[in-house]
Amino acid sequence: MASLVSFSSPSSFVSRSRYDYFSQSQGRIDFLKNGWCHGPSPSPRPLFVSVNCLSPGPGQDSESEPETTASVIATNWTDKLCAGLGGLGFVETTYLTYLKLTNSDAFCPIGGGSCGDILNSEYAVVFGVPLPLIGMVAYGLVASLGLQLSRKNLPFGMDEPTGRLIILGSTTSMAAASAYFLYILGTKFSGASCSYCLMSALLSFSLFFISLRDFGLEEIQKVVGLQLCIASLVFVTLNTSYSTSQPISSSLAEIDLPYFTTEITTTSSPFAVSLAKHLNSIGAKMYGAFWCSHCLEQKQMFGLEAAKLLDYVECFPDGYRKGTKMAKACTDAKIEGFPMWVINGQVLSGEQELSELARVSEFKYN
Repeated sequence: MASLVSFSSPSSFVSRSRYDYFSQSQGRIDFLKNGWCHGPSPSPRPLFVSVNCLSPGPGQDSESEPETTASVIATNWTDKLCAGLGGLGFVETTYLTYLKLTNSDAFCPIGGGSCGDILNSEYAVVFGVPLPLIGMVAYGLVASLGLQLSRKNLPFGMDEPTGRLIILGSTTSMAAASAYFLYILGTKFSGASCSYCLMSALLSFSLFFISLRDFGLEEIQKVVGLQLCIASLVFVTLNTSYSTSQPISSSLAEIDLPYFTTEITTTSSPFAVSLAKHLNSIGAKMYGAFWCSHCLEQKQMFGLEAAKLLDYVECFPDGYRKGTKMAKACTDAKIEGFPMWVINGQVLSGEQELSELARVSEFKYN
């Protein structure tokens, strides 16, 4: 505070100060230890004295204000960092979600084909929901809350501690999922590389440690139980999803089969030939795999001549090895097992008697 003290004659003044001593060439002001000051000025001209006229009150620390300011700046910085990293993860998972929903191949700068095989494996889906879609929601939530915390403008009347707790819970689940998938990557896809998987794991762990930084030691001790529950729930959910769903390729996880043709040894009956022509004419399709014994048996029912007339779709035309994805036509048809028939929009799984195929396709044999 700037004080203007004007003297026309020797006088005294009283003010508050934090200092013990101050002097100028034209006069002297003695500041007493009790915070009060007084002194004469022989000069009639004004004397400008810049002093803090308030002493620290009881229990107040003059250093607390800079420390508080530094803490606020650091917290604001971590909020913005969370928003930035969350936004980066959101962009990545949005791209992968688009690829998954459109059955497109990913551009993999590192890892080549093995990267695409991992992204299209059975581990890229959790209870039928694409894993990138789940990640997109999680990253989007963290990015949004981080941005709103940095602006001190949380939605739905949410207070700041609640917002930070939600971010911590989200990043805990993301880090737990990333740890699980790194284990899968190392055990189920040994030797393979997936740049998108590693990038997502790095972002998840970074967000977890950044969000944890905003909590003190005592606060961490209070929420560590919640974090363990969240991590355990993530592990159980993922493990249950992959153990209950038995994808086609999982039973062949360790097999490397080059494509080969199968030989049909039976002779077709006139009924089988007519039925095959009818099925072809109405657009009925049979989906199968070259290594599937039931598919071969189904063809044997038709016989050599009739089997050639069927609209048969091979789901693994390039052979099968770990991580190989099915042909796009089979993926679009949502194949659950082999063989599978699609007749007039109706799905028939497994081997079918010719009479059943005739009934479903409304075939009338004369």
